[in-house]
Amino acid sequence: MRTWLRRATTGRDEKSDAPKSSDAQPMSAAVAGINTYDFSLSDQQIARGVHRKRVGAMWDQIGKHQFDYLVEVGLQPQHRMLDVGCGALRGGIHFVRYLEPGHYYGIDVNESLLRAGLEHEVPAAGLQGRLPAENLRATSMFESDFGIPFDYALAVSVFTHLPLNHIRLCLWQLAKAMPPGGRFLATFFRAPADLPYDEPVQQVAVQTHVERDPFHYRPYELEWAGSLAGWEFTDIGDWGHPRGQQMAEFRRPG
Repeated sequence: MRTWLRRATTGRDEKSDAPKSSDAQPMSAAVAGINTYDFSLSDQQIARGVHRKRVGAMWDQIGKHQFDYLVEVGLQPQHRMLDVGCGALRGGIHFVRYLEPGHYYGIDVNESLLRAGLEHEVPAAGLQGRLPAENLRATSMFESDFGIPFDYALAVSVFTHLPLNHIRLCLWQLAKAMPPGGRFLATFFRAPADLPYDEPVQQVAVQTHVERDPFHYRPYELEWAGSLAGWEFTDIGDWGHPRGQQMAEFRRPG
């Protein structure tokens, strides 16, 4: 029997894979025209590991790197963590293994990636008892109200695929789920401050843009987006990402 995933919408029953109406669309349809995550993987594709390529490949390297970094800056096993844009659990597998059982949570717009993580990657890693299915949620609105406060949140390769209003929404939603002192770390592609606004930027491996995916930002733009929800912003910069993504930290005051 397929494990059910929590879906942040009234269009489906949380405890059923069956849509309530025949015209229900996949959650990932919400990003059609914004980025390339509006796809649905079949069981056969998941079994072949296609999901690992669809989240940017470099599965082992980037998954371990983000885990090592978060532990380095303070994540401890007793903390509760939200993985924003967790996908098929490239980094999630490492966090699930490290954190106390049930302390890892993840949200993503693509239900088939969540299914690949829960039904393929978690069993392959022998971690079935450490990640309840209800800790994963498909959402296009970054709903993070799992009923518990998060000490840490992480978004790797998420802001790089989103326009600024989506980032504002993400920061607004997370602000409601994190207590004073809560830390949200998010990667982004940097644009030089003196670059004309309409020019693309050649990053390590891709060219980024102001108006289309992949997106780049100036730190002051992210600081402004966070300020609308009361976040304190720090431009961390280089954190060793193999494709040159930079790190920003948003912290709840107090």
